[in-house]
Amino acid sequence: MLNGIANAFRVPELRKKILLTVGILVLYRFGAYLPVPGAPFQEMLSAYAAGVSSSGAMAVLNLFSGGALSRMSVFSLGIMPYITAQIILQMFQAVVPSLGELAKEGESGQRKITQYTRYLTIGLALLNAIAYLFYFKSFGVSFSQMGIPEALENVIVVFTMLVGAVIIMWLGEVITQRGVGNGMSLIIFANIMSGLPSALISSVTTNGNALLTIITLIVIIAIVPLIVYVERGQRRIPVQYAKRVVGRRVMGGQNTYLPIKVNTAGVVPIIFASAVLYFPAQIAVFFPGVGWIQAVANALSSGWLNWVLSVVLIVFFAYFYTSMVFNPEETADQLRKQGGFIPGVRPGAATAAYIKSTIDHVTLPGALFMAVLAVVPTIIFWFTNDTLIQSFGGTSVLIMVGVAMDTIASLESQLKMHNYEGFFK
Repeated sequence: MLNGIANAFRVPELRKKILLTVGILVLYRFGAYLPVPGAPFQEMLSAYAAGVSSSGAMAVLNLFSGGALSRMSVFSLGIMPYITAQIILQMFQAVVPSLGELAKEGESGQRKITQYTRYLTIGLALLNAIAYLFYFKSFGVSFSQMGIPEALENVIVVFTMLVGAVIIMWLGEVITQRGVGNGMSLIIFANIMSGLPSALISSVTTNGNALLTIITLIVIIAIVPLIVYVERGQRRIPVQYAKRVVGRRVMGGQNTYLPIKVNTAGVVPIIFASAVLYFPAQIAVFFPGVGWIQAVANALSSGWLNWVLSVVLIVFFAYFYTSMVFNPEETADQLRKQGGFIPGVRPGAATAAYIKSTIDHVTLPGALFMAVLAVVPTIIFWFTNDTLIQSFGGTSVLIMVGVAMDTIASLESQLKMHNYEGFFK
């Protein structure tokens, strides 16, 4: 591992990407502590504590914002508006023909979809900013420290949070395009990791149970290799290429395989499922005094209904995202054009059906593994109320390990391009 890191810094181009990524994440964390104009710090913390006691969803929204929401900082909205916009656009690609055609147009079509995602992100961020403003005001928070009319204060606060959301979206895209790894996932990774010190301290001091904290840490460390094992697991479909004579050369005839990952979608299903389940909590912020809306938001954010829906949504998004990135018909057609075939399976439609059946069978255990690992710690937290389990339950660990593996894989591929030894042997 250390040798791989040293090799990465020996390549000037890769070194610049790593430093750019780290610099952006540091800048992002700075913005998470920078308060919006006129925000009273102590009043904000008191209002957030009151909000958590009345709605458990606020704690989860604060986790995904890296604690920025509790401080009413410039980056209070976090990455969730961008993720929600991506979910909506990807869902629409399956039901709106024009968007589906754009997705098939390659780079030009993807640019248009990215543009639509940005516009939708701005719209969602504006709604969330207005909602958070009135939510905290309902707990008595006053932004009157600027000494200007209240209406203008509200505009400044909302505009600041909106600009913060746009900056986060831009930072994530810069990491994806010019840095190392996926920007959206790395920002979530930074948010989760930022809460580790406070979660450890709170777990020991608030609950007064150091033994439970130690056991939790041991379990987290123990399941990391299992997550890595499943993430790297794959089903290899044997592929054989027919011999062809081109001039005096004999081509083909070799045997290879088509790898089908157990978890093709990575951490995307968990991120998407979390965004969907906590979207009602974001809507409930608009109506702090409406009991039934708060009850629905709380039911979807914690408790047995949240557990059941988490499993269903994770499995659904695992299949949905896999179908978006892996097309059996295109794969079968490409094999046929290259003279390849699966032994015992006819080329064409039969090959596509065989590949699809294999993907379906392999995706299910991977999706169920993610779902169980995400839900079980949440159930344990329900009974123990341990903050460490809440902050670093299965969902957080899966996201952290998945993002770390994707980032290392990205570094690995770039190191191999420059003929350096990577992280894996």
